[in-house]
Amino acid sequence: MPAPLPALAAVLSVLVAASDLHARRVPNRWLLAALAVGGCLAFLDWAAGRAAAPWPQLLGLLAGLAVLLPFHLIGWMGAGDVKFFATLGFLLGAPALLPVGIVGSLLGGVHALAVLLARRWCMLALPGRTRVQAWLAPPAAAASPAARRRAQPGLPYAAYLAVGALLVVFVPGLAQGGLP
Repeated sequence: MPAPLPALAAVLSVLVAASDLHARRVPNRWLLAALAVGGCLAFLDWAAGRAAAPWPQLLGLLAGLAVLLPFHLIGWMGAGDVKFFATLGFLLGAPALLPVGIVGSLLGGVHALAVLLARRWCMLALPGRTRVQAWLAPPAAAASPAARRRAQPGLPYAAYLAVGALLVVFVPGLAQGGLP
């Protein structure tokens, strides 16, 4: 794997995490730019004889798509999450997807549990409050597109995948199956 690809994955992860947490969006242009730059770097390393053909990067991309695309197709996950995971597969390689996915799933699970517990607490401790909040809330049509996206139920899963990717980049050996 060309050396700059993990650094590119780290920069992309920080950007995607910020965007997903703030606006619940994973911009396609960032993913396409990372794939284009990563593809050029992999090709140049291969052409210069410093690395094997870029098949491992393509395998990582396909593995990332294959793992999360079914969840998007049944409506459990956004397309941006799937595309980001596939891009991470390209930049970090298929072996890195397992720890990235595990960290992302654990963090997403903790988030989901916290939301469920908070809702349950509100229902028990503040009866009728959710009806009042819904009555006072402005109509959805008046809100900006970003505000409507943030109000939709769901988790910023790409942000949690980004944390997993940063761990893979900065903890040597994590993608090879263990801690140093």
